[in-house]
Amino acid sequence: YDQIRRTGHEPRHDELIAVGQVFLPRTNFGAQETCRTIVESEVLRMGYYIHGWRHVPVEIDCLGEKANATRPEIEQILISNSKGVDEETFERELYVIRRRIEKEATNSGVTELYVASMSCRSIIYKGMMLAEQVAEFYPDLRDQRFESTFAIYHQRYSTNTFPQWWLAQPFRMLAHNGEINTLKGNINWMKSHEIRMASTTFGDMAEDIKPIIPAGSSDSAALDAVFEMMVRAGRDAPMAKTILVPESWSKQAEELPKSWRDMYSYCNAVMEPWDGPAALAMTDGRWVCAGLDRNGLRPMRYVVTGDGLLIAGSETGMVPIDESIVRQKGALGPGQLLAVDMTLGKLYDDIAIKEKLAASQPFGSWVKKIKELDNALAHVTESAIFIGDELRRRQIAAGYSIEEIEQILVPMAETGKESLASMGDDTPSAVLSKMYRPLSHYFRQNFSQVTNPPIDSLREFRVMSLKTRFGNLKNVLDDSSPQSEILVLESPFVANSQWDELKRHFDSELVEIDCSFNKNGSANALRQGLERIRAEAEDAVRSGFGHLVLTDHLSNSNKVAMPMILATSAVHSHLTSKGLRTFTSINVRSAECIDPHYFAVLVGAGATVVNAYLAEDSLADRIARGLMNVKLNDAMAQYRKAVDQGLLKIMSKMGISVISSYRGGLNFEAVGLSRAMCAEYFPGLISRISGIGVSGVQKKSVEVHEIGWLGAAHFLPMGGFYKSRKSGETHAWEAQ
Repeated sequence: YDQIRRTGHEPRHDELIAVGQVFLPRTNFGAQETCRTIVESEVLRMGYYIHGWRHVPVEIDCLGEKANATRPEIEQILISNSKGVDEETFERELYVIRRRIEKEATNSGVTELYVASMSCRSIIYKGMMLAEQVAEFYPDLRDQRFESTFAIYHQRYSTNTFPQWWLAQPFRMLAHNGEINTLKGNINWMKSHEIRMASTTFGDMAEDIKPIIPAGSSDSAALDAVFEMMVRAGRDAPMAKTILVPESWSKQAEELPKSWRDMYSYCNAVMEPWDGPAALAMTDGRWVCAGLDRNGLRPMRYVVTGDGLLIAGSETGMVPIDESIVRQKGALGPGQLLAVDMTLGKLYDDIAIKEKLAASQPFGSWVKKIKELDNALAHVTESAIFIGDELRRRQIAAGYSIEEIEQILVPMAETGKESLASMGDDTPSAVLSKMYRPLSHYFRQNFSQVTNPPIDSLREFRVMSLKTRFGNLKNVLDDSSPQSEILVLESPFVANSQWDELKRHFDSELVEIDCSFNKNGSANALRQGLERIRAEAEDAVRSGFGHLVLTDHLSNSNKVAMPMILATSAVHSHLTSKGLRTFTSINVRSAECIDPHYFAVLVGAGATVVNAYLAEDSLADRIARGLMNVKLNDAMAQYRKAVDQGLLKIMSKMGISVISSYRGGLNFEAVGLSRAMCAEYFPGLISRISGIGVSGVQKKSVEVHEIGWLGAAHFLPMGGFYKSRKSGETHAWEAQ
């Protein structure tokens, strides 16, 4: 109230006061005025009263040279709840005001305006300084009149983003220690979720908060933006954390209570988890919570004192306390949550808060709408689609060789495991090879960062999941039963007869898109084909088709199969840019797909499920010729097991546990693909070494197609990629 009186106003004791902590350009006074005008205009537009601005006192002696040079002008705007709305509505409308300010600043070309907080419940003081210097830089924090029921504090060292004042933590609602490994996939999916995002709480203002994730956000800032959106839409902080960063629940050694599993099953239906090492401290103004990721890869210890104080953080002894009054000590485990309801002054441990959340909605009746399809698919009898001469032609046109079938495919079908080979690859990069190489060879799997351990997919399999949900994903802001109207499989791998059975269970119309192009077409035939399938996919989704099938099985002597990785990413990225991706599943039937890496690239490019039909036909052919003493169903079960383990291994390198967050993330680097093609059909994919583009891919596809369909198809080429052969790929170490 003293600060309000200093502005020349008398405080309105019957109205809530909100404070906006604003970073302004320090040296450009014209831009400062522009920023103040933007802020004031949006506050007044919402109908609230402005008491005035307050210059936040700072002591700059503690700052380093870089921090001082980039220091913003820091001011507070004092806002009164002149409309007399309740506290929740006031907070929600302040959130909308802040998002409008950010969008208007972007439109006005003002890049240095940042609203650190705008709330009637919390104020954020942060900057580029050492831990002990926060209170030194901000004298406000040393003022005896400054009291708070909670404080969230975080010192971080910038690892994957360049340090900036606005990226200091905490953000609006949470502080995050760790990395979000699924960030690319999460951001892509959030763009798709936005188009369906509607809420009775936001009403006509729903468009003002989009895009949810501001451009240039770090992983922590992106998580905070989505967390804040979910809270402002009506969920409390513990539930928002449970949806975004759930604990591992589907493979626990000690089965979780059914009510918990129902709740997590519902959360899985709502949104893809934000996965990666994470210790989180968060608040929505009423609840203050601490929680860990599903793997528990960051420490979080806590102390409860007899005088009602909870201290939780990464280090023991962060806050000096009298040990004689300590009532409880402990550490959070993987996926656990600690929460305080400040309105009631009550502490909830992990079990208590999850029991409370699980009882908050009728999750048990909601999840009955989820259709688990694995049992229905388990009892079908597998059969081949192509046999004899046509099979051989298709194998050659897809780049198959005897070596690939015998060294890669057959061992997976016999043992349920990938083949082992010595480390290293002494063949040329795919772009430099004179032999045909599948498009998957141009993709290199990413690894997690130095501070971010990969997962052991064998010993830590309980925290990992290939559970695949597909269908028409709903509005993420809805807290109701339609969210759970989805189909679920335990794996994205689907065999031939399983695919036929799966189609019978689809709850909406399906459309098949032919992913081939004319052999005798122009030099741009592949590009035109890609534009055609994009247009067909968009038209199908807008017409109400809930399932797309991208397939190359319609290729023939005159029609060349597109590389399915390129076709899948082209359609997925196009639907994402149009905001249509959550309205449909993308089911891929690929001849070229044979090994787990190809499956991983397809899923990373956006595929929901994958049917490697030609790989199955190849196994069926060997069984029919007596080269394998096993039934086709058993061989496919082992093949699926090997592919599933391979997918888990590939995801684990990135520290990703859940395939729904890996899907569409393109967690690869391209080697030898043109940057222009990557920008157009693989947005966000980095091509370290540029190379062939769409025309080059078309040329290689046509060459291998002609060998298969126009040449003698009596036998497959010998190969020579994995082992040096005279007629095969060049090796650095080979006979001279």
